[in-house]
Amino acid sequence: MGIDRRKFLKGAAVTAAASTVFSPHSFAQTGNVRWKCATSWPKSLDVLFGGAQMIADRVSAMTDGKFTIRAYEAGELVPGLQVLDAVQQGTVECGHSAGYYYVGKNPTLGFATGVPFGLTASEQNAWLYSAGGLELIREVYDDFGIINFPAGNTTAQMGGWFKKEVKTAADFKGLKMRIPGIGGQVMAKLGVNVQVLPGGEIYLALDRGAIDAAEWVGPHDDEKLGLQKAAKFYYYPGWWEPGATFDMMVGKKAYAALPKAYKEILASACAEANLAVAADYDAKNQAALQRLKKGGTQLRRYSNDILKAGSKAAQELHAENSAKNAGYKKVYTPWDSFRRSIHSWHQVNEKPLMDFTG
Repeated sequence: MGIDRRKFLKGAAVTAAASTVFSPHSFAQTGNVRWKCATSWPKSLDVLFGGAQMIADRVSAMTDGKFTIRAYEAGELVPGLQVLDAVQQGTVECGHSAGYYYVGKNPTLGFATGVPFGLTASEQNAWLYSAGGLELIREVYDDFGIINFPAGNTTAQMGGWFKKEVKTAADFKGLKMRIPGIGGQVMAKLGVNVQVLPGGEIYLALDRGAIDAAEWVGPHDDEKLGLQKAAKFYYYPGWWEPGATFDMMVGKKAYAALPKAYKEILASACAEANLAVAADYDAKNQAALQRLKKGGTQLRRYSNDILKAGSKAAQELHAENSAKNAGYKKVYTPWDSFRRSIHSWHQVNEKPLMDFTG
């Protein structure tokens, strides 16, 4: 697994775990809890599947094995893109997935993961934990009988693999591309024939020509999926996912049946994973990128024409969704205000230093 728990727990996250106060006596009276966790990830993706496994391991460790969660890879229990459905139906007690896979059910779920030209990983966490974002997103999940816990972030993603170069927005017209969420809806506005595939199916679809392009996460994961063998042009930046959050989706009935201490432990384990997954990606992506480049991958920056077209289409989509979906507007309006505020702050605080040192 990508995450070394022993090293990780010596770091800052151990503080979050230690904040859960309980007595051994309380566990003696609760009995054992056994949950199944469906995920959207193949086990080969050590960071993503590793995030779900880390939660299971930490929950077990903090309850002396009385509360256990078994994580299943995509397809073992349910297909990778049906995790929310499985939790909603009670097939499993919880699932590790991405809210934006389910924008067809409610487009507002896109904000649970990330939206085009949106928030970076640190900004997403600031919105979720300190600016009311989590409460807003939980209202959306509540319609599905689910309570969510942020449980991993990819940090800034890459812009996908293409068999042929794309130099202008017009080059997207008629292109078959794997891309989910609000980003996929924006691409559709640019003329893309959007496909939504789970991670384990992307390579074959790209290699066999069923799709012309695909985005997944970034160098570490993309290399593991072998996408560099199916396409040679690797674009950046991943403007549709500057900081994608994954959720532990928990059935509200199963959650309500937990003792209070177990609820707190589950929340702490998810918070640890949310931090650890992001740290793992940031630590590993650069080395993977260098390997890809040495292997023949050709990096390409999206042109300003494409970025401008994408931004314009994103704003149009937000306006359209807000006009016809009151719940979407309820989330988008404060989210957009927060985005403008924190971006202004980072223009003063972080960007000048990055520009100078980079």
